[in-house]
Amino acid sequence: MVWFNHRRHFVIISNRSNQHKLGYLALIICVLAGIEAGAQGQESLPELGEAAVTEFWRADSAAARAALVDEILASQTGVEELVALFQAGPAYDADVPTGEQLRQRIDAEGAEYPYMLYVPEDYDPNQPYPLEFVLHGGVGRPRADAEENFWQRSYERVAQPGRIIVIPFAWSEAYWWQDSQSENIPAILNELKATYNVDENRVTMTGISDGGTGAYFFAFKQPTQWAAFLPYIGHPGVLRSQQSGGGYRLYFENLMNKPLYIVNGENDRLYPAASLDSFIQILQDVGVSYTWTVIEEGEHNTSWLPDYQAVIEEFKADNPRDPLPANIQWVADRTDRYNRNHWIEINEMTEADRPSLLQVTRTGNQFEVDARGVDRFTLLLSPHAVDFDLPLRVVVNGESKFDGMVEQSEETLLDYATQDLDRTMLFTAKLNVSLVD
Repeated sequence: MVWFNHRRHFVIISNRSNQHKLGYLALIICVLAGIEAGAQGQESLPELGEAAVTEFWRADSAAARAALVDEILASQTGVEELVALFQAGPAYDADVPTGEQLRQRIDAEGAEYPYMLYVPEDYDPNQPYPLEFVLHGGVGRPRADAEENFWQRSYERVAQPGRIIVIPFAWSEAYWWQDSQSENIPAILNELKATYNVDENRVTMTGISDGGTGAYFFAFKQPTQWAAFLPYIGHPGVLRSQQSGGGYRLYFENLMNKPLYIVNGENDRLYPAASLDSFIQILQDVGVSYTWTVIEEGEHNTSWLPDYQAVIEEFKADNPRDPLPANIQWVADRTDRYNRNHWIEINEMTEADRPSLLQVTRTGNQFEVDARGVDRFTLLLSPHAVDFDLPLRVVVNGESKFDGMVEQSEETLLDYATQDLDRTMLFTAKLNVSLVD
């Protein structure tokens, strides 16, 4: 912003008649008034941008947020100042609902997705709160009325002081590992960010039974928003079964940078611990960070949870999300969804029926890329990760694909801020790389 202060302007008046002095004084007053008026005019647009950014975070719909994007662009607020404003976030209200709340999200087609929300009674809007999604089991049931409480009580098992708990609802036509829920769960998270001060780097997902399988799904397909995944008494193999609404191929490279806390019972009638042996071996071979706990003589329940709660909480505390990891990789078998991990996107595959792999290491302004089965991809660039005053270099499979300057833009910042609603993961430029031109 440009600030003007009339106290910094001085005029010396010579020793003339009082009439002349008054004339000079009148002139000075007019000049200073003009300076002040000009200052106010120059301040008004950035000030409008600041107000619009605040409302952007608190918007309760995509349409309202889109209108604010236009407002922010019209304010002509510079990229650097916008980054600072977005990073600071809004001043959250103290007068918001706390305790147990039964809510529902309605999607663009009018479908209703109930969820249970628990906000600590002593919620303080001035501090960011960890947030935990708890995915319940038994998703093969027909859709129940929201008032039925079999799925609502899960938070009692994981409730901890100083944490927001979300228990969404799934049923036979909306399994956790289906596209509808892959849209619903992140949308609920973004809705809550508009009202509550959520710590974006301490959002975890815990799943029980079918919910554990759901946690595996998000770890494999949509890990960006999550710090860690805790699948209890579930099985990743369910995701490969078309009978359960899955049929997915599992790419273990996608589990990098996201720690797993896995629990299975020795005598579980559905998913005994021994049935995960091969899966755990692959995690070890690939180098995924995981903790695997086998409950001796444990069955298909969570009776063991109180005894392990302290260890689990320590795991969560020790594993915050890195929003801009220097090493990242992704395998995708489609580009309409499930094609992004943090700051990389696979935009075009070489062969539609074969997966594409993108592995990127960022060292300062240099990007070393291993690309297999990829024709086009995008690097999302953050001012907190690269220096835009220096050139960027991208080397793909040993060949230089880009070496030059990249300009930041307000449009890119707003585009990805709208998608992510994340104060700690802001992108002001993107670099589209083609391997076929």
